[in-house]
Amino acid sequence: MTTAAILSYPALANAQEDYRFDAGGGPGIAGYLGDANSSNVWKSPSWNMEILFRYIANPRWAFKTGLYIGGLSGDSGKTDNIFPDDNTHRFTTNFYELGELAEFNFFNYGMGETYRKLKRISPYITAGAAVTMWKTAGNTGASFTIPFGVGVKYKPSRKVNLGLEFLMKKTFSDRLDGAALDDPMGIASSAIKNTDWYSTLTFTVSYEFSKRCAVCNYKD
Repeated sequence: MTTAAILSYPALANAQEDYRFDAGGGPGIAGYLGDANSSNVWKSPSWNMEILFRYIANPRWAFKTGLYIGGLSGDSGKTDNIFPDDNTHRFTTNFYELGELAEFNFFNYGMGETYRKLKRISPYITAGAAVTMWKTAGNTGASFTIPFGVGVKYKPSRKVNLGLEFLMKKTFSDRLDGAALDDPMGIASSAIKNTDWYSTLTFTVSYEFSKRCAVCNYKD
């Protein structure tokens, strides 16, 4: 090995510290929008936990598999909606969601080479598809769900990521809040309009691993 190659080896090793995968999780709060709350997603806040696994395609794009477990609650007596016969309904729901989302970072996210203009912090947008299952008043249900939202990532070190993400999640069911609130007005409407939503605001800590292969080209 030549002297030049020996001297450049530390810089080359540092440049190769680029990882393909990221895994972690964290806690957060969950909110609900539906027949028992049509305006303020944080009116009856509850909890959620996320476990995540990402494939890091490049500094701009990542693809996340996310498992969420959480709770939702609501009370139609606290809204301005007046149901037939002045009925009011309360509910609590436990939900489980498994989804796939694509993330687009506004900046080249990462740490390392200056020529790549990497930033240790970056906001991002995200969207994808998921399946949500839940249990309300002893009854279970499931629905296809469309999650979308925004977030921000920060790197305190090369392998560690801190994240804060807000997602709105549209279900294609009106039973997330229980059978009693499945079209309580008795008005037939489209599957797009007469559905429930929920949200998650989650703080996560994750760790990158599996160093990306890099070819070191030099002459002996």
